[in-house]
Amino acid sequence: MRAIQIISPRARLSSYLVAGYVLLIMYASLSPFSGWQEQGLEFSAVLTAPLLQQYTWFDIAANLFAYLPFGLLLGLALRVHCGAGWSVLLATLCGVAVSAAMEYAQMYLPVRNSSNLDLLANSMGALAGTLLAASIAPRAWFAYLMQWRMWLFLRGGKVDFGLALVALWMFAQINPSLPMLGNVFISEAAHRPFVAVAAVPFSWLESLAVALNLLMLGVLMLTLLRGRRHVESVLLLLCFVALAKFVAAAVLLKSWALLLWLDSEAMLGIFVGLLVLIAVGRVSRPRLLRFAVMVTLAYLVLAHGVLDSGAPSAAMRLYQWNYGHLLNYNGLSQTIALVFPILLLAYIWRIRIR
Repeated sequence: MRAIQIISPRARLSSYLVAGYVLLIMYASLSPFSGWQEQGLEFSAVLTAPLLQQYTWFDIAANLFAYLPFGLLLGLALRVHCGAGWSVLLATLCGVAVSAAMEYAQMYLPVRNSSNLDLLANSMGALAGTLLAASIAPRAWFAYLMQWRMWLFLRGGKVDFGLALVALWMFAQINPSLPMLGNVFISEAAHRPFVAVAAVPFSWLESLAVALNLLMLGVLMLTLLRGRRHVESVLLLLCFVALAKFVAAAVLLKSWALLLWLDSEAMLGIFVGLLVLIAVGRVSRPRLLRFAVMVTLAYLVLAHGVLDSGAPSAAMRLYQWNYGHLLNYNGLSQTIALVFPILLLAYIWRIRIR
């Protein structure tokens, strides 16, 4: 019960994460959002169709694990307001409702398949997540984790929204087909043994984009932390992103593309960004917010106006799997990279006027 007392209803981080995750589910389920038309399908026929028609175990596992975080986050959010039993029931029903809505909408997309097996796997994933939330919420280590969060970060709904932005930024950066802190998809030609890859000219603009991307994260952390631990926190996040990126590359990419995301442009951009972040760490809050706006606008112009991020399909030959989920994941990463600066500007405006 101690964990429930620490997580105040005013702390809306779980709610922000749930809302963001629902949007991610909608993107992954309904992309490319074009070609809507009536196909003469009945949802009742979809629900009563035989299971395991043209499906692999990978499809089942992907659908199950896609909804497990949703159940976990929603279960933790509901645990603040109700008991374990009600949180499990309500979160599971919400997972079933969201999955059913996505399967119903997919009936109007010719490029997508509506399936009762997807609905079943998604519902089981949501149930597993809610059970996990109900089991960890009363744990002492979870209470200590919440205490550590209150000690490290400021309190308030604005801070919760900022932490949700950090999580969104990290989700996009873990994609192994993007360079470290970059926005241009790697489009390396197919590897052939004993054939040297043509040298690519060093791009100062890509290094600048990496530095600006790092500074956006750094100034965001400056508005969230209680003390001046911004550089250490950014370094810790970068180490986590690099580790997660390496693991994702080892699982998803071909062996010769394992470290393509770690290029010289990224290393220079990270070094320059950290130096600038150390320099701006001591400026006043009004100047810091103005600097954050300038950095974000410069990144938007450079990354999406000057540099060409390329099509998400450009990096598909790097993957050792050819599932369509990966193409959706690349498109989702590209969309988050575009939306994050806009959300960051809205966050800066909100904390400035208050």
